[in-house]
Amino acid sequence: MKITELPEYEMPREKLLRSGGSSLSVAELLAIILRSGAAGKSALDLATELMTLNRQGLRFLTECTPEELTAVKGMGKAKTCQVLAAVELGRRIAALPRTKGPGVTCSSDIADMLMEKLRDEKKEHFICVLLNSKGEIIEEDEVSIGDLNSSQTHPREVFVRAVRRSAGAVILVHNHPSGSPEPSQADIETTHRLVRAGELLGIPVIDHIIIGDGTFVSMKASSQLTLDYTSK
Repeated sequence: MKITELPEYEMPREKLLRSGGSSLSVAELLAIILRSGAAGKSALDLATELMTLNRQGLRFLTECTPEELTAVKGMGKAKTCQVLAAVELGRRIAALPRTKGPGVTCSSDIADMLMEKLRDEKKEHFICVLLNSKGEIIEEDEVSIGDLNSSQTHPREVFVRAVRRSAGAVILVHNHPSGSPEPSQADIETTHRLVRAGELLGIPVIDHIIIGDGTFVSMKASSQLTLDYTSK
């Protein structure tokens, strides 16, 4: 079957864009690199054939010669170069020294990082800062823009990137366009709803920081995260 005959949701490129590279098989990833097939073969057929050239499978591609690839029917110089270039790129990425994200030691680290970005915004921006198990920042995920009461702050939307990135913890951040960082009742209720969701997912919410005009409030430091909302 040609790739074009597959349902759209099963096409490798569409799957990659929709669900990320981890959702694809090795053959599907290789088919994307090949871009097209050959006479009587789809790109996926050709990729599968390459994966079965040797018992080592994918590892074989890290050691094979150009001649071994061009010997496969449908693998011309262009496709061979595409595969070998992808392998070499992967090798170089793997060899890069691991860089550490900035560490978070206190609430002011996050507030300082996001103050200038958020202090003058005219709408509320809700950001989920993802941390690894060492307290280093993995990513800033802007979850929503608008009212914190909106459905966009549903736990599903807040934690989706944290789950995908295997975050060890998160810090929630949003701004108050009024300039005052004092948490509203809605802020407190939303925070505790997200704290409970994080507990279920095993991704603790370690603080919620509210940014005002040149000032901020840490809900953890102000004991807002310890309020009992079990009756709500």
